Amino acid sequence: MESYLPNFNLKGKLAVITGATKGIGRAIAFAYAESGADVILVARNENDLQKTTIQLEEQFNVKANYITSSVTELSEITQKLDELTQNKGIDILVNNAGMNIRSEAIKVTEGEYQQIIDTNMKSAFFLSQYAAQNMIKHKIKGKIISISSVAGQTALRTGVVYAMTKAALIQMTKTLSIEWGKYGININAIGPWYFPTSLTEKLLQDDQYVQDIVNRTPLKRIGRLEEIAGPAVFLASEASNYMTGQTLMVDGGMTIYGF
Repeated sequence: MESYLPNFNLKGKLAVITGATKGIGRAIAFAYAESGADVILVARNENDLQKTTIQLEEQFNVKANYITSSVTELSEITQKLDELTQNKGIDILVNNAGMNIRSEAIKVTEGEYQQIIDTNMKSAFFLSQYAAQNMIKHKIKGKIISISSVAGQTALRTGVVYAMTKAALIQMTKTLSIEWGKYGININAIGPWYFPTSLTEKLLQDDQYVQDIVNRTPLKRIGRLEEIAGPAVFLASEASNYMTGQTLMVDGGMTIYGF
């Protein structure tokens, strides 16, 4: 029987997800585990990591490990990944960890600038480099996914350094897809608009701010976390095997208009 049904199953895969205990990262971790993948979660809060890994193992019968670290501590993370991937290489990396300091460009300090650059951009590049080396070593045709933002494609009112880093992730995705395509590694990104996360929690408590978002969104609402987990599963699965160097804007249509 001839079939063109895509395979979204991640059973037998190992996924590393940064910023994995809250918001988008947590939703992706749950979606991957439900799709059958074992996971390694990277985040700073050990209590949250412990609770999340236990929940994933009990709910989905997968293997879950965690690394307690800021993504800026690259040598610490890669050392622990070496230990956790001795027998099974990395199939999927999700560069999700990120931060923003919402201030006008004229007020940004050098310390704030460096913190955002290191968290959002430097970590994504060097963890992608590590994952690619790991995939090549283990002869894995893997998937690397970075969480960018609509801010990387269209100008918003504030957050210039954040926007710079998210634009960099889009360009990094394109360039790495050319360099690493010969190894069978797919490099893609996702560009969210507003979703309920720790970064947006306070903003979304402001009714007028939410109305401004809705007014600039063709679908007239903010996103639900399962609506970004779906594209993340697609990009991690065999269903996206012929897709690389792309950024999926999961934005309710916002980038059609711009801000």
